[in-house]
Amino acid sequence: MDIILKYFPNLTDVQKEQFGRLGELYELWNGQINVISRKDMEHLYEKHVLHSLGIAKVCSFVDDTDILDVGTGGGFPGIPLAIMFPNCNFHLVDSIGKKIKVVNEVASALGLKNVKAEHQRAENIHGTYDFVVSRAVTRMAPFVDWIKHKFNKNHFNPLDNGILYLKGGDLAEELAEAKRKYTMYDLPSFYEEEFFETKKVVYIPF
Repeated sequence: MDIILKYFPNLTDVQKEQFGRLGELYELWNGQINVISRKDMEHLYEKHVLHSLGIAKVCSFVDDTDILDVGTGGGFPGIPLAIMFPNCNFHLVDSIGKKIKVVNEVASALGLKNVKAEHQRAENIHGTYDFVVSRAVTRMAPFVDWIKHKFNKNHFNPLDNGILYLKGGDLAEELAEAKRKYTMYDLPSFYEEEFFETKKVVYIPF
């Protein structure tokens, strides 16, 4: 939890409590339904929670923003972002039902009223959103195809509506395949831990 406060010192008491409970909740549910690798559990706050919040360093969502988290797995980046932005609406989807069960249980235990979780494939989701977030679900070209018709036309955030995608490594070839304009934000600009050395947030406006 200290690593979250290091980079986000202005959390409310409610947010501190919610972030603080993530460790015990994922320990509990991961023991029943494996959504995080065992060795990663001891680094949950750095490798999963803080990593997810890299998106918050790139864009501070304004109230009433609608955000779709595709391939959320156990709830990343959606759950940490929903804690960080309690007045925004988060729709978390995954094609694996047991992972969505974990998401629902964690969101319920934390009292997150701004989270809707659904066992569904992204391409079958109806409705539009201001942003689509995700964490290394697939290569960017097919990902863009899944969600390219799911964006609202009105823009009211610091960034225009679009994709905010957490990924690591050399992405030049993959992003060229997607044939979209993009901006890349290096997470070491925000975080000093070695884990983030090659991690990025890729922003693709729509």
